[in-house]
Amino acid sequence: MNPSFPTASWGRRILALLIDWLASSLVVIAIVGWSAYATAGGPEPFFVLGVFVVETAVFSALAGGSFGKLATRLRTVRVSGDPRPINLVGALARQILVAAVVPPLIFKPDGRGLHDLAVGTATVTLQTWRASRPGPVTSPQ
Repeated sequence: MNPSFPTASWGRRILALLIDWLASSLVVIAIVGWSAYATAGGPEPFFVLGVFVVETAVFSALAGGSFGKLATRLRTVRVSGDPRPINLVGALARQILVAAVVPPLIFKPDGRGLHDLAVGTATVTLQTWRASRPGPVTSPQ
């Protein structure tokens, strides 16, 4: 994939982030219960952050995007053109940087934040992702 391809809009990325955060919160609520989650001063917000980092990294490595990105028809791709999803270590590093908040807020004009630049990725729409993939392989006859 060429680094000059169009990246996804900020609106869809933020929606994907909200979906991921909601899903992570629901997982924590299912584990610790609503009363523990709703009690102020507990460690539950850190549990949500941990679930968020793990969920988004694992889904990105296995499916090419977090749960929220898949739901909003976005994908995390390698800018090198390699069609495979990013590896788990790269996905985990990317998500730890996202959790640090600052890297996604500092970005290049092409829409890639420091978290993307650090691991060589970009967030694109499903349509852009499909267009960048090689066609089906046919066997010679």
